[in-house]
Amino acid sequence: MDKKKLKSDKKEKKSNISSKTRIQKANPVKKSIGFSVRGRTFTGVVTSTKMQKTIAVEWERRVKVPKYERYLLKKSRVKAHLPNDMDVNEGDRVTIRETRPISKTKKFIVVEVLK
Repeated sequence: MDKKKLKSDKKEKKSNISSKTRIQKANPVKKSIGFSVRGRTFTGVVTSTKMQKTIAVEWERRVKVPKYERYLLKKSRVKAHLPNDMDVNEGDRVTIRETRPISKTKKFIVVEVLK
C-alpha cells in the first residue's frame, strides 16, 4: 500500500506543476510591426519600391556545383511588406523576417533598415 500512496503523491506533484500558468515572452517585433514573425531572417538590398507598401529585396548566395567542385553566385529576390513607419529607398540594406502569407507573393516583412 505504501507504493500506491507514493505513486499517487507523485501524480499530484506532477499535476501541480502542469497547472501553473505559462509565462509568455512578449515579442517586441510583433508589437512594432503588427505581424507575428517567425522562421528565416535575411539581409539584402532594396531593388524596387514602386509598389504600395511592398518592396523587392535581393541578396546573393553561394551554391556549390558538385560536378566542377566550384561555387556559383546566385541571387534570391523576394517581395516584402513595408510597414507605414519605415522610410526605405532603393539601394538601402534591410533586414527581413518570415511571417504569415500577406498576399500571393508576400511572405516576408521588413524588420529594420540598416542603410
